[in-house]
Amino acid sequence: MKQGMAVRRFTVWHIGALAVALVMMSGCGGNADTAEAASAAAEASPGQEIYDQYCYSCHNPGLSGAPRLGDAEAWGPRIAQGRAVLLASTMEGIAPAMPQRGLCFSCSDEDLAAAVDYMIERGQ
Repeated sequence: MKQGMAVRRFTVWHIGALAVALVMMSGCGGNADTAEAASAAAEASPGQEIYDQYCYSCHNPGLSGAPRLGDAEAWGPRIAQGRAVLLASTMEGIAPAMPQRGLCFSCSDEDLAAAVDYMIERGQ
């Protein structure tokens, strides 16, 4: 390497960590514009409200390899592993990009299970 020329390689971990940091800094925990919209989402599906508040920011655009909501081809192999595996991945996270509990540290295990169920329903 020539003097004065620094080369930095970004690994998948760096990119995932940057994505998580950007999600956290953007305050994406509150997508619903009004309490009415949040209430309507909860009525549609118990997990949709959690999804809309915490999961959408990565799963709608497919950020860092997250399977997009409704993409049956991407979800198929994941769903085939079983709900318990998907729920464990949600709670524990998957390095480097899936954050533990989807960054919803105020969510109960039941809340996260409802969000997983919602994504499974939409992914079939």
